Amino acid sequence: MGADTAIAPIFPNLLAFLLLLLRRRLLLLTLPVVGPSRLLIASSSLSSTPSVSKPWMDKLRVIQKLASERGSSARIFKAIADPPTTSLQRLKGLTTGGLPTFIDVGNSFGAPAIVEDNFIHQLVQNGKRVVMMGDDTWTQLFPNHFKKSYPYPSFNVKDLHTVDNGCIDHLLPTLYQEDWDVLIAHFLGVDHAGHIFGVDSSPMIEKLEQYNLVLEKVIEVLESQSGPGGLHENTLLLVMGDHGQTLHGDHGGGSPEEVETSIFAMNFKKPPFSIPPEFDTSSGGHNLDGKKMYISSIQQLDFAVTLSALVGIPFPFGSIGRVNTDLYALGSGTLNSEGTNLEKCQNQSELEQWKQNYVNVLCINSWQVKRYIDVYSASSLIGFSHEDLLQIADVYAQADKSWSNTTKKLFLHQNECSDSLLPALKMQIDLYVNFLTSVAELARSKWTEFNLKMMGTGFGIMLVSLLIHLLSIKWVAKQYGASFTCGDSGISLGLIVACFVVVIRASSFLSNSYILEEGKVANFLLATTGIFKLRYTILRKKMLLEAVVFLLLITFCRFTIEIGLSKQAVTSQFLNAYPSWIMSIVSQFPAWMYIAEVVPILVLILLSYLLYKTISSSYFVGIWKYMIMGTILSYMLIAVHWASESGTWSLALVSYGISRNCIPRMIYGIGLGQVSLLAFSQLFNKDKGLDHSKSLVVKTVGMLSALSSVVILLLGKQGPLVALASIIGGCCIMSLGNMEHEAKDSMSDPLAVDPLPVTQWNFLAACMFFCTGHWCAFDGLRYGAAFIGFDEFILIRQAILLTIDTFGFSHILPIFALPFLVARQNMLSQKQFILMRLSQVYLMYGLITATTVTVTMLCVTIHRRHLMVWGLFAPKFVFDVVGLILTDVLICLASLFYFGRVEKDVQQNPSTEK
Repeated sequence: MGADTAIAPIFPNLLAFLLLLLRRRLLLLTLPVVGPSRLLIASSSLSSTPSVSKPWMDKLRVIQKLASERGSSARIFKAIADPPTTSLQRLKGLTTGGLPTFIDVGNSFGAPAIVEDNFIHQLVQNGKRVVMMGDDTWTQLFPNHFKKSYPYPSFNVKDLHTVDNGCIDHLLPTLYQEDWDVLIAHFLGVDHAGHIFGVDSSPMIEKLEQYNLVLEKVIEVLESQSGPGGLHENTLLLVMGDHGQTLHGDHGGGSPEEVETSIFAMNFKKPPFSIPPEFDTSSGGHNLDGKKMYISSIQQLDFAVTLSALVGIPFPFGSIGRVNTDLYALGSGTLNSEGTNLEKCQNQSELEQWKQNYVNVLCINSWQVKRYIDVYSASSLIGFSHEDLLQIADVYAQADKSWSNTTKKLFLHQNECSDSLLPALKMQIDLYVNFLTSVAELARSKWTEFNLKMMGTGFGIMLVSLLIHLLSIKWVAKQYGASFTCGDSGISLGLIVACFVVVIRASSFLSNSYILEEGKVANFLLATTGIFKLRYTILRKKMLLEAVVFLLLITFCRFTIEIGLSKQAVTSQFLNAYPSWIMSIVSQFPAWMYIAEVVPILVLILLSYLLYKTISSSYFVGIWKYMIMGTILSYMLIAVHWASESGTWSLALVSYGISRNCIPRMIYGIGLGQVSLLAFSQLFNKDKGLDHSKSLVVKTVGMLSALSSVVILLLGKQGPLVALASIIGGCCIMSLGNMEHEAKDSMSDPLAVDPLPVTQWNFLAACMFFCTGHWCAFDGLRYGAAFIGFDEFILIRQAILLTIDTFGFSHILPIFALPFLVARQNMLSQKQFILMRLSQVYLMYGLITATTVTVTMLCVTIHRRHLMVWGLFAPKFVFDVVGLILTDVLICLASLFYFGRVEKDVQQNPSTEK
């Protein structure tokens, strides 16, 4: 659903139920800002795409009813936000009137107080009493601004009711009180329901229906006291969302579904006349009952200044928005869709008076924006270019000159009807609107400070790091007499293929389209290496089954990546092609529901059996045996946890509270104890570390088993399947790599490390990131995973859990599993040779990751003025940098664990022990 799709899903993308009430003694304004609406408004004149009814549409029926029945005093606005669409960033943009700062996304879990001038600050400075209830983000952003506040924790996305119930308990009683001027109520149930259950879920529908009832009660209270002399005689009602959401309940990016939300505005005072058609930006449409209604448009950038103009307070200093005509007219009681009669001089005088007021507002608005641009350019090291400032100054000078002429006409024709005054006022309004629009467009295109010297320095550091990687790999090979040559050719074919696919994948980041399809690109290149291996197995007539299984696994990953992309974009081919027949199969065969519940548990049992078979080996004794048994116990606890939360199973012996929190905490405790025990054994173990490859295998299996249970738990029921796919893929890469290694023994140095298996390992890890439903955007984070086992929010703890969920199968487990590529090549190798191979493998893996990040940095530099820089390139850069840092840290930790005590032993005993 794009920006020009049917108002149909009028706005199936509202998330937060935000209520903001403002009251003034002379002009009493009650401004409830309420969010997550799911409306279905059919309008053939607004879209060529037919509207398709969804369960979550048409739930805020009271809004549709009022917008169609009270066209003179109620209107729906399409509100367009600027990405990124995190809640904190949107609230900051709504109150300051400034463009988003991308770094604000990083503060979403610990919001600092807003230091810029803002709408709330101006309210307090001008004596307005502000009351807040709901999302505690408001108290973090404005810690000392509220006369009364009822904040509730907002980060537990599994909690759908605490914030909403708190708002409902305080909202209606507060409407009858007179000790406030501004009331803010921010509901969150729909936001959380979208994150956890998705849009088409029952909790989402229930929440929307609850909001409809709340709105009906609020409107009933306002109408009952909206008569002459009533508490809400001059009341304006706004119902809005701070951002949108995708059809799977996510937000944070820049897709139309996330940046488009809506505002419903209603004035309880009957407007005296209408604004002229040339200022009316609304489009006509019909609701589901066929009644006519009007849809206007507003940028969220304009929200703060428009409300400031209505309330009569100064505009926020840093705002570059303009006072929206439609909302200002409706809020000031002058909007009427029935048309206007300008035949009478009296009506014309009223229209002139309104235009004069609006011109005055735009004059102050333009002066404020011009002043801010001048101050910003004078104080900023970069700011706008000289040409841009001249252009802005020229446009403003034209408006200012015209304003002088218009003012003269106002004095000359103050007491008489004039046909020339209305056109003059219209021309003046157009000039101011042109200036404000030009500034906003210029700011959106260029208003980001890019320090090219610092960017060049960072890029240079990355190039130096790549050179250090290459020199280190060469140095390690030289130390032990190894090489990458194959026969007398000088360069191995595997090295050529590895370099080719790495360069192709890195180069694909230059295109925003390929970044959107990054998972498919990685999968395709991995399949290319698989075909290369298949050719090799056919020629050698060996390990053909492993090559075929590897290609089949890649095909399966391609399918699961497409499912993940269907969550990312509603235009996905999978979403358009498959849901209908998938839902029909599920409805016709209820057994599929049982299969979906049983298969993950069966795979967990299979993984447990594989671990049990492992400890039956003579290599796993002592601490390693108990380590594996602890992991098997964790797998069983995970199965019990899932079974107890499923509606299919009935576990009377396990209470809901125990299964929901206690079992996950037990699993965390077991995993933490296992990792601590491994670290303890590494510090105080008396053996000599890597005596041979079998010891390395034991260590690797022990570490992976200790980490896997937490990763699988956080990932949910897809976790065991992804773990099994990773095991199969890793075994295939190891087997095919061993085959080629054995072939080299007769032709070349037996110590050579083939870079192609390392490249395949890296690409398989990237595929696992997308197979698990993640993608490089903030709406690709699974926030619900951070609250598995916990109800309260603690920043560090939840951040760790979210990191493990996001990077578990793509970074943590693959890096600690890399020794398999070394240990399985030659089980009788000397430990110093194993050390050399393992060092090269980790250096190669880090080189591949650093190469992709370096090219990402180059892409962001090139596209820093691209339309999708904040919606696509910047999130990709952030995820890649975090992934690189995590990769380097994990490689260091893995190196300390696997061969931290070996170097001294190798130096003391350099003999060639077979």
